[in-house]
Amino acid sequence: MSTVVRSEPAGLPHKAAIIGAGTMGLGVAETFALAGLDVTLVDDTPDASEQALSRLQARVRGHVDAGLLPETAIEAARKVRAASEIAEAVAKADLVLEAVPERIEIKRAVLAECDARAPADAIIATNTSSLPIDDLAATVAKKDRFLGMHWFNPPEWTPAVELIPSALTSRETLERAREFLLAIGKKPVTVASGPGFVANRIQFALFREALACVEEGLATAQEVDELVRSSFGFRLPFYGPFQVADMAGLDVYVNILDVLAEGLGADWEAAGALRDIVAEGRIGAKALAGFYDYSEAELADLLIERDRRYAALLRLLADF
Repeated sequence: MSTVVRSEPAGLPHKAAIIGAGTMGLGVAETFALAGLDVTLVDDTPDASEQALSRLQARVRGHVDAGLLPETAIEAARKVRAASEIAEAVAKADLVLEAVPERIEIKRAVLAECDARAPADAIIATNTSSLPIDDLAATVAKKDRFLGMHWFNPPEWTPAVELIPSALTSRETLERAREFLLAIGKKPVTVASGPGFVANRIQFALFREALACVEEGLATAQEVDELVRSSFGFRLPFYGPFQVADMAGLDVYVNILDVLAEGLGADWEAAGALRDIVAEGRIGAKALAGFYDYSEAELADLLIERDRRYAALLRLLADF
């Protein structure tokens, strides 16, 4: 994890500027507006900024018509303002979120201007999904108030947001960002800066292997999608990969990885850390110890709760 620098506390953001009005920028604008923030949008030209407001209102109207949001959401969206330039958008902002295209030279230029024009105590955040945070911080003068804030598409519905501090992000900035996201109903997770961070590294590992399965003739793209959705993907709304592995048995995982390594190469070898905990007898929930620790009562509760959740999800999916 990156080292953080201490600074004095400040309040949670209530005025937000979003730089870039594409799919992600509009989704975050909707989220902020519905949470009661004062939101300003700016795109690459004044006309584009005004057009973004129309797209935002149409987006929210579609959600209301679909029964996903109350009628009051339309009025909230109408309060979002368009700015003609970055300086105007960020002038009074507590939080500035850059959501321009994923090209480092564009992001660096935009972030430098945001840093120069925003109030001294404003959080400056980038929505990059893969670029190194320290590289982006290079053109930000006040580095203590800068961090990554990686949203996921569609941002108005997806709970998680990755928070990625740079080496010089202050502890106070990180905590303000985390508390703010919790306050608007999101699930922030702080991760270190590495290629693709955490979520995309895992997501694209899945996609890489899905493509390989199709290329090798094991299944069609449609068959892979159905299999993923209806097997391990079915569990993921409730449990992450480590707890799923605990319930399956870590000794079983080692055996499967041995088969994969033999057939697909050394990259599939079970990690030494996994072999070590299995050697210690921590083979998962059945041993009351794996990546998590369990009591007998906790294990019984876990398994019946797992079954309750899976049954409820199966009923929900039957409606789609």
